[in-house]
Amino acid sequence: MNDEQIIEQVLDGNIEAFRWLVERHEHSVFGFIREMVRNLSDVEDLAQDVFLAAFKNLSSFDGRRAKFSTWLLTIAHNRCCNHLKRLRPKSGEMTDAMCSLASPDTEAAQREMWKQLDEALDKMTIEQRTAFVLSEIQQIPLAEIAAMEGIPLGTVKSRVSRAKEHLKRALSAMHLNETNRIENHHL
Repeated sequence: MNDEQIIEQVLDGNIEAFRWLVERHEHSVFGFIREMVRNLSDVEDLAQDVFLAAFKNLSSFDGRRAKFSTWLLTIAHNRCCNHLKRLRPKSGEMTDAMCSLASPDTEAAQREMWKQLDEALDKMTIEQRTAFVLSEIQQIPLAEIAAMEGIPLGTVKSRVSRAKEHLKRALSAMHLNETNRIENHHL
């Protein structure tokens, strides 16, 4: 069944069918929220809030205007923006997934790298971060992002480009700092 068929079932009273929508889209919703807020407990709370809002407002979904996944990520985007406006994100927080791959030898270097990347993402505007995460991490087409945001396609392209430039500068600075650290250590 496609999303619209499942939605029809839910709207016809088969509330259990909503679980199929959650299972189908939870990976992309969790991934998007994780990239936006990066605090695991906030991610879980926001994801639950997104799916609850989607369930409550399911009758307002219009498949002619957007795909269900786009509509759902729009809800996630709005919830993340509201959350980020209320709370100043803490730099350097790492999820369990980020730490689990680190060996004892590289854990400190990876932790520093994630901290610096988090700081670079935190310094972006919410609009740039959103466009970057949706485009580069969630792999959503730019036209869909423009529709989600209700902005021109050119604006989305500009935001993604600025976000990439910001990250390039941050990565260059990280590399330069690491090179200087190594050279100073050997002196």
